[in-house]
Amino acid sequence: MRTAATGMYAQQINIDVIAHNLANVNTTSFKRSRVEFQDLMYQILKSPASSGQNGNVEPGSEIQIGTGVQTVATLRDFKQGDLQPTNNPLDVAINGDGFFQLRKPDGTIAYTRDGSFKISRDGRLVNSSGYVLEPEIVIPETAVAISISRDGVVEVLNSGEVEPVEIGRIELVKFVNPAGLRSIGNNLYVETQASGQPIFGTPGSEGFGELMQGYLEASNVDIVEEMVNMIVAQRAYEINSKTIKTVEEMLQMANNLKR
Repeated sequence: MRTAATGMYAQQINIDVIAHNLANVNTTSFKRSRVEFQDLMYQILKSPASSGQNGNVEPGSEIQIGTGVQTVATLRDFKQGDLQPTNNPLDVAINGDGFFQLRKPDGTIAYTRDGSFKISRDGRLVNSSGYVLEPEIVIPETAVAISISRDGVVEVLNSGEVEPVEIGRIELVKFVNPAGLRSIGNNLYVETQASGQPIFGTPGSEGFGELMQGYLEASNVDIVEEMVNMIVAQRAYEINSKTIKTVEEMLQMANNLKR
């Protein structure tokens, strides 16, 4: 019963992760997660026995009974999502590897692939939560047009001028193990020991993606794949529940035995 119960609990977590993926199918730059399982410890009911004068071990003579399954990790898939045009000059997608840097109100740095930026009341580029893009870029009040190149150069055309002026550059970071980043909500990630230290670079340089102005990266959730995974998880949950019911019936039969 306990073995089957571990299977039901593991599949419940699996369903929770699948539901989270489906709930975020339209979330900008969302990256799907998947659950990893491991089998639990084994009970050895019979050890390999030796036979014969030379002490040969009988093949296949060991009896092991498993005690169930456990969830060990939820791994995030950072596969590129589709790039969707928005025609908004403040929307920027990363075509390739890399993350934007955002400074939170407490001074710490968070990372995101969501490039739906806004202009704050003091002219700084911020995300939807008001976190400031790092390195800081300030748009002057006189700007009538904003241009962001593929390599991160930000230029503005001021009112009454004919030549654009460079006001800053967008810098990207990447990680040796991006799957080790911790999600904190709001399309943000933070560094952990598993992710390693951030590696800084220029968009379009070796190992870093290019910036695409007027585009946003869509979620990489595949609805069909998630639905198939949900059906498999549901069937596994059902089978484990039937195992518990079967064991209960067997115990009831044993309890009703008469001499």
